[in-house]
Amino acid sequence: MTGPTPSALLAHLHQAASVLTSVSAPLTDADTAAPSGLPGWTRGHVLAHLAGIAAALARQVESARRGERVDLYDGGMDARNRAIEGAAGHPATELRADVEAATQRMLAALDTLAPDEWQLPVAFRDGVVFDTGLALWRELVIHTSDLAAGVGPELWSRDFCSHVFDFLAPRVPAGTRLVLQPVALPMVTLGSGDRAVVVHGLITDIAGWLAGRPTSPGGLQATAAADGVDLPELGPWPALPQPGK
Repeated sequence: MTGPTPSALLAHLHQAASVLTSVSAPLTDADTAAPSGLPGWTRGHVLAHLAGIAAALARQVESARRGERVDLYDGGMDARNRAIEGAAGHPATELRADVEAATQRMLAALDTLAPDEWQLPVAFRDGVVFDTGLALWRELVIHTSDLAAGVGPELWSRDFCSHVFDFLAPRVPAGTRLVLQPVALPMVTLGSGDRAVVVHGLITDIAGWLAGRPTSPGGLQATAAADGVDLPELGPWPALPQPGK
């Protein structure tokens, strides 16, 4: 599978930001204090995280353009976690404003890139600027679904689902080869193990499952050697490299 071009990625990002804005706009203080789709997090936690990660990714791009590489979060993951906990209980209007400001900062940084600047190195995942754009795409789309406010994985685009397949391929268990058969779409194989498990269903259900999000009841069927089996237990998300490694 191939990923989007920079211009296509920018279009996806602006669309994802627009969807997040429309989904979060009606949320009241009571709504943001209510549970999200993520265990232990309210919707306020999700919005606080989105503001933090968008600002952190923007910092990656801005630093790269100055010829610098900086850690994703100033102060590391402990500072990131404290910031989320500290902001999660803020009023809904403040949470939305923070998300909007951080997202627009990142979009502005990406919108003004010269063609060669997409390949500038960044500390984030030991990658390049283009990787930060892909990360923002994942954060916006997946966490909009996590708000549990009417927009779930069933509305993820085909392009986004294809990216999820690529990014989350490392979650395939050792020794397993996942043969994904999205309805009416080409087959995709992830992993290279000897045991083949075929997963059949809508592309959005398959992508949602890979991302650890809810799927349509009965929407996925798994088989191995032509027999029905349980969906395999997936590994963790691809980890962020530790600073200095």
